[in-house]
Amino acid sequence: MSQEPAHFATEPIESLVPKTIQTLTVDAVEKAKSGHCGLPMGCADFAFVLWSKYLKFNPANPHWANRDRFVLSAGHGSMLIYSLLHLTGFEKMTLDQIKNFRQWGSLTPGHPESHETEGVEVTTGPLGQGTGNSVGLAIGQKFFSTTFNTPEFPVSDHKVYTIVSDGDLQEGVSHEAASLAGHLGLDNLVWFYDDNNVSIEGMTSLSYSDDVPSRFKGYHWHVISINGNDQTQIDSALREAHATKGQPTIIIGKTIIGKGSPKLQGTPKAHSDAFGSEEVAATKRNLGWPEDAQFLVPQRVKDFFAEKRKTWAKEEADWNKLFAAYAAKNPEKAQLWNDFLSKKLPSNLESLLPKFGPEKPIATRNAGGDILKALFGAVPNLIGGSADLAPSTKTWIKEFGSFEKGNYGGRNLHFGIREHGMGAVVAGLAYYGGLIPFGSTFFVFTDYMRPPIRLASLSGLQTIYVFTHDSIFVGEDGPTHEPVEHLATLRAIPRVLVLRPGDANETSYAWIAALEHKHETSAIVLTRQNLPVFDRTKTAPASGLLKGGYTLWESKPGTTPDIILIGTGSETSLAYDAAQKLAAEGKAARVVSLPCWELFEDQPQAYRDSVLPPAVKKRVAIEAGIRLGWERYFGDSGKFVGVEKFGASAPYEHLQKEYGLTVEHVLEVAKSLF
Repeated sequence: MSQEPAHFATEPIESLVPKTIQTLTVDAVEKAKSGHCGLPMGCADFAFVLWSKYLKFNPANPHWANRDRFVLSAGHGSMLIYSLLHLTGFEKMTLDQIKNFRQWGSLTPGHPESHETEGVEVTTGPLGQGTGNSVGLAIGQKFFSTTFNTPEFPVSDHKVYTIVSDGDLQEGVSHEAASLAGHLGLDNLVWFYDDNNVSIEGMTSLSYSDDVPSRFKGYHWHVISINGNDQTQIDSALREAHATKGQPTIIIGKTIIGKGSPKLQGTPKAHSDAFGSEEVAATKRNLGWPEDAQFLVPQRVKDFFAEKRKTWAKEEADWNKLFAAYAAKNPEKAQLWNDFLSKKLPSNLESLLPKFGPEKPIATRNAGGDILKALFGAVPNLIGGSADLAPSTKTWIKEFGSFEKGNYGGRNLHFGIREHGMGAVVAGLAYYGGLIPFGSTFFVFTDYMRPPIRLASLSGLQTIYVFTHDSIFVGEDGPTHEPVEHLATLRAIPRVLVLRPGDANETSYAWIAALEHKHETSAIVLTRQNLPVFDRTKTAPASGLLKGGYTLWESKPGTTPDIILIGTGSETSLAYDAAQKLAAEGKAARVVSLPCWELFEDQPQAYRDSVLPPAVKKRVAIEAGIRLGWERYFGDSGKFVGVEKFGASAPYEHLQKEYGLTVEHVLEVAKSLF
């Protein structure tokens, strides 16, 4: 490797650091033969100003609670954040990790993953997701500051910074997120719009001519337009953003994609893919960089950030002293703060939840509302709301107020009719730490929010989604509002706990399961129509839900059953009633409630075999949805009663008969196996 050029000794650090980011990027992408050079090179100036002058963090403690959050919504530009993490001194982000960009087992995957890489706050990639996540992070900070700060001790006073691209702002979720952020007046939120006029297919003018400043003014944002490659203007814009009260800020920065590449900068070819060895060499020459030096970090850059690390460490140390003084004067608040961060649950949680008797049927959505009210009183970091459907999803708990501009301590969130945005915001709240967030809507509308559910599960987030109106029994609203394939599609996402309780008491345990699984995403799927409440003096306790599936009832305990009827949700009672009739005819019938496949599959094989003995081939599975996936439980010799077509508009009692979701039909299918 050649020695550092003489001019490195005198070149301004404001120039040397961005060039280091740019050359690390082209080297990493060239070595991997894939990646995106354009954004890291075009945003290097903004990143330098933000990370060196404004961002509050400590590389020695990536989890410091009062750090600023940095979100790279345009996750394809991942080499920007990897370069920053390496240069600023995150211990695990070594130069070898940079050299292994996009390779197996590295901390530098193609798009940033929060569960893999310390310093990456959120998992981004699908464009627009980071915009919603950033709004969730900002809501989290506002809730923390209102809950914990005192006039003397501002223990939560940080900001959320986000880099968004043309692609992010074209995605619909960014409109939903920006609209909500402006309505809430989240002045702790700053977006930097990398306005480079380039997309994969060509110039953005092919499909995009939005008046972005007017759009964001319409959202009630503070709008600043600058040259995004001019560090003086960047500095001024960030100061202005800090001074802005009552509005989030968007800094619209005109940038040059691939800045530094003599041939490709400003062109669509700079967006993605490796530059090739000739253009890498030309870029280095253009930047005054040694052509044969790969992954070079100049000594002055290392020294600059070594000094910065002292400042950042002191900043956290000063905050630790502040928090210690806060704890001395406010011990209950300090204890609550620590309980939030550990997501501590009451030891007597089960006893705090309502108990439902068999006297009258109750819809599981209604039971869920009663349960949620009890949980709000017992779990103070539980926060959430609905996409304008709280009266139907039963998720409005009036005693705890609305989170709104002027009251950031309310625990009921109003997402508006923004399902996709809600999913991404709820994920952002979970990324924030210390909060247990939920969002609710009708089950059929999971179609609008699958991306954030998938990313939440990928990231190991404790996000809870409450979905009501779970089947064709929505009735008169018709097939547009009647989910049939949605249970299968959610179960297809790895490690989403799909919980479809069979009665009101199972609903309590569905919530317990969702709360206890701190690193998994849960979907609680509830009925619109009333369901019988099982008499638990005659059946197994509802706590069996915590194992995913259990033997609810059997006519001849201690013997091998002749037939097993398996149900979830509203169909569990069909299985139970049909089993009673089979028992009356002398059959040894077993009823299995299987509300969560994922938890059931987590159990030891011996337990699963005790519930579903392999020797018993006569099985009927019943669920108001498609059969996809059920084959694993009813086997080659069993049968399925479900819904293999779209629903219809009619009273739900009529739909039951038309679709064969009746005790009589289940009994007929069961008898056909003998």
